[in-house]
Amino acid sequence: MKQEAFTDDDVEAAAVFAALGSEQRLAVLRLLVRAGPDGVTIGELGERSGVTGSTLTHHMKILAAAGLVRQVKDGRRIICMGADYGRMRGISDYLLKECCADSRAAHERHDHD
Repeated sequence: MKQEAFTDDDVEAAAVFAALGSEQRLAVLRLLVRAGPDGVTIGELGERSGVTGSTLTHHMKILAAAGLVRQVKDGRRIICMGADYGRMRGISDYLLKECCADSRAAHERHDHD
């Protein structure tokens, strides 16, 4: 299949995948998913992930720019909030929406709905 032009969805997905292109960022995101909707403080996130200081700040900035996480100031603490689950589901759907589109046996051997 020849790609004529990139859609807005393609550009958005590429930005998300670029943000996930680091083992440390992926680990941070997975920890925030595990933490649930209440999130964790930036200090606790650093302790759990082993990524601290300016490196963690840098990774959080990239993940936030991709719309995968957010940070909320609570007094003197910074709470790193769990991932945007709808956004992650959207990325999964983006990958799977054309699953088996060029196959003669589309969806016969697997299910991803």
